[in-house]
Amino acid sequence: MSEKEMLENEEYTPELIDLEDEDGNTVTFEIIDGMEFEGSNYFALVPFIEEGEGNEEEFVILKETEKDGEPYLATIDSDEEYDRVGAAFLDRFSEVFETED
Repeated sequence: MSEKEMLENEEYTPELIDLEDEDGNTVTFEIIDGMEFEGSNYFALVPFIEEGEGNEEEFVILKETEKDGEPYLATIDSDEEYDRVGAAFLDRFSEVFETED
């Protein structure tokens, strides 16, 4: 069996994280990518949907920061920062999807 066949046969296990929204509701997200950009770490997430239950095309970007010495993910307050990081993620995603064919 080739390496490609072995990788295709491996069961995919999503990296999930539970986050609390501003209303106190817990929402499960799947981390689809992470990167260091302009000196900070960012993560692209989509709401977790069980297979066959729907399709989510938009993603959320959160920034890794620290609170009381512990890392956590926070929203990005600056629209300009969010736009720059979003464009960088879109570039990464387009490269991945171009090479998968």
